[in-house]
Amino acid sequence: MSTSSSRQPAATLTQATQALRSRQYGQARESFERLVQQEPGNVIHHLGLAYACEALGLAAQAEAAVDGALAADAGDLRALMLKAQLLERQGSERAADYFRAVLKAAEQVGEIPAEFEALVRDAQNAAERHGRELERRLRTRVDELIAQRGAQRSRRFELSLDLLCGRRVHYPSQPRLYSFPELPTVQFFDTAAFPWVKPLEASTDTIRRELLGLLDAGGADRFVPYLQSDPARPQLRRDRLVDNRDWGAFYLWKDGERVAAHADLCPQTMAILESLPLARTPGRSPTVLFSMLQPGAHIQPHHGFINTRLIGHLPLIVPEGCGFRVGNEVRAWREAEVLLFDDTIEHEAWNRGSSPRVVLLFEVWRPELTVDEREAVNAIFEAVVALRRDSGVWGI
Repeated sequence: MSTSSSRQPAATLTQATQALRSRQYGQARESFERLVQQEPGNVIHHLGLAYACEALGLAAQAEAAVDGALAADAGDLRALMLKAQLLERQGSERAADYFRAVLKAAEQVGEIPAEFEALVRDAQNAAERHGRELERRLRTRVDELIAQRGAQRSRRFELSLDLLCGRRVHYPSQPRLYSFPELPTVQFFDTAAFPWVKPLEASTDTIRRELLGLLDAGGADRFVPYLQSDPARPQLRRDRLVDNRDWGAFYLWKDGERVAAHADLCPQTMAILESLPLARTPGRSPTVLFSMLQPGAHIQPHHGFINTRLIGHLPLIVPEGCGFRVGNEVRAWREAEVLLFDDTIEHEAWNRGSSPRVVLLFEVWRPELTVDEREAVNAIFEAVVALRRDSGVWGI
């Protein structure tokens, strides 16, 4: 190839770009068409042709040129954005797909060059706008269809609709140690399905009196940090609550053993606990404690160790500003109202109030497990304890 011919595409591109900037769209179109013929794999040439055709009102030709650009580079941000804008002008619902594609392509780029920041912001706004409109139309139609069928809407159904519309994120069960398969993923359990809950809630005043009595007698000093470092074990978790009594524990049962010095101070509470289906595994469970969270404390998001149990909270002292999240659902503790949840789903808690929050924390068997399955699971953990020659740590 001669020197003059090798320079021809570059010269033509300069002329085409100048024509586009000076709004000589017809001339720009002709120049970019020549460039596309000469270098069909160059995304810039296809894009320039698309911009020129769009300015001339040639929608079909502009879209064809954009398709050529995407064929040359499927992740080009400008081509994806222009495709989305052209489809939006046509009233096509596919526009939303391309606005979202801009955002996905931007994520893959990593650090966005400054000249593309406005483009990405526009794509984000457009994607959200289309998402809200689609959600509005979807919910309206769903409402109509459900009304026609005379069906009742459940909490689980509403959650599924929120997930579909992107208003919530699905949080799976992720046990850190042991997973029993084929159990349903439920964040908070309906306490009405557990006949022992109402009697426990009715005993709140009795349990709280014993708690306040031991606190008045200096029992707060017996609360130990719930998270404690162990020099004999790897310390991978970096958490300000480790060895910190901002999250304090007063154990009545710990790792399957009754803590006599504490239990004797709370005889009525211990009697009430005997009526619960506590998970009992020698050397492991139950663990029952008064859990105290000081003002300003935040228990970071984490997962529990095993999914064969549920964790229960009986709120005893709850100031304003306390909250608790399991998965995608946030609840406020209410005194004398039990919460039952799967702690293998990501969860966190906080106290933004001005005084301590205290709950009675306990663990019960999951109701889906049969008696034989419970015994078999216990056999696994008794074997683990025997082989390791220590009880390990489950935590709650």
